[in-house]
Amino acid sequence: MGTDTVRTQATDESADLGRQQRGWYFYDWACSVYSTSVLTVFLGPYLTAVAERAADADGYVHPLGVPVRAGSFFAYSVSLSVVLAVVVMPLVGGVADRTGRRKPLLAAAAYTGAAATTGMFFLDGDRYLLGGVLLVVANAAQSVGMMLYNSYLPQIAPPEQRDAVSSRGWAFGYAAGALVLVADLALYTAHDSFGLSETAAVRVCLASAGLWWGAFTLVPLRQLRDRQVGVGVERAMAPGPRRLAATVRDMRRHPLTLAFLLAYLVYNDGIQTVISQASVYGSQELGLGQSTLIGAVLMVQVLAVAGALAMGRLARAYGAKRTILGSLVAWTVTLAAGWFLPAGAPVWFYVLACGIGLVLGGSQALSRSLFSHLVPPGKEAEYFAAYEMSDRGMSWLGPLLFGVTYQLTGSYRSAIVSLVVFFVIGFALLARVPVRRAIGEAGNAIPEKI
Repeated sequence: MGTDTVRTQATDESADLGRQQRGWYFYDWACSVYSTSVLTVFLGPYLTAVAERAADADGYVHPLGVPVRAGSFFAYSVSLSVVLAVVVMPLVGGVADRTGRRKPLLAAAAYTGAAATTGMFFLDGDRYLLGGVLLVVANAAQSVGMMLYNSYLPQIAPPEQRDAVSSRGWAFGYAAGALVLVADLALYTAHDSFGLSETAAVRVCLASAGLWWGAFTLVPLRQLRDRQVGVGVERAMAPGPRRLAATVRDMRRHPLTLAFLLAYLVYNDGIQTVISQASVYGSQELGLGQSTLIGAVLMVQVLAVAGALAMGRLARAYGAKRTILGSLVAWTVTLAAGWFLPAGAPVWFYVLACGIGLVLGGSQALSRSLFSHLVPPGKEAEYFAAYEMSDRGMSWLGPLLFGVTYQLTGSYRSAIVSLVVFFVIGFALLARVPVRRAIGEAGNAIPEKI
């Protein structure tokens, strides 16, 4: 084979990877609007208000006859969505790895979540149970979709590019979140001019996130490529409920990968709970209006774009592990400061939002790229199923702790500060993981900086 032919093939492969990377970024662009507009801004306070309208004289609702304080219903629904995700993700991950057909599975997860989110338009009056069901379905579908999306990273980016590619993906997601939040803020604050009530404006914002998710998912479905491995779906699904146990048994052969995953499970549980409960804290404890909350989250989105890209550059200089550890220190300080925020003072809530925004995207992006180095070749989807359980799937303990703390104390300040423990323990666990040795033991090339 001639030199020119080799160069041509290398150029074609590089162009193909670039095309797939650009398509990959757009799934973050598509689904991050759900995380931002729905889960972080609108649904928590709105579903809580719906539950409060349905509550009895003591402030409790009774789903399936179980007494639940209305203020805890949203947090418990987030936790329940985890149960569904934990059942589905290992099975879907096994099918993806054994058949190589990730795209049809990604499409199914994305459009299930998009449909459930769009259906939130009908969440009105005291239909808190409808809101809980739609939240459980949408959140679980997003977890499955993100697991499949993340599992493409080792396929589309060589080791030396993964921190940068992962950071750009997060930056795309936060940029989309910021763009849609601007439109949501305009609609919500001027709802009278559009002939909408305040609740109708919220329902339009919820539904539009589902439409956005579905529309932009078409881009990655067009540009990503699957690698067929020649195993039928029936055979891939054969172990069924035993898939998670089989993945865990395999991970025990890579104890350092498992050690990193445990650390990530702990500190990311705290991150995900802050994302999902911050608006509830702002509205219920600090007495801030919806416009203030939207403005604060918009600030987080804008700063998270810059933060993700900046932390990607820091990782090139100092390594991903050290950069993540630094971000966990920042998370601990920022969250602890939340206890002292005065009620009815938007400026200090914005200051807190700035601190969160600067570390949010980078800590997540670098954790994803670092984990991709620890995955044995050919088992990307299964391992990222376990990772996604730690990311959104297994993040049930934080919302549960938040909800139980509020139920016992009646104080959202106590509930938010209780989450500091996740960052402290996560830091200690991650600091003990020898990541270079972990990468070698997983059978992957060790980057110069990690």
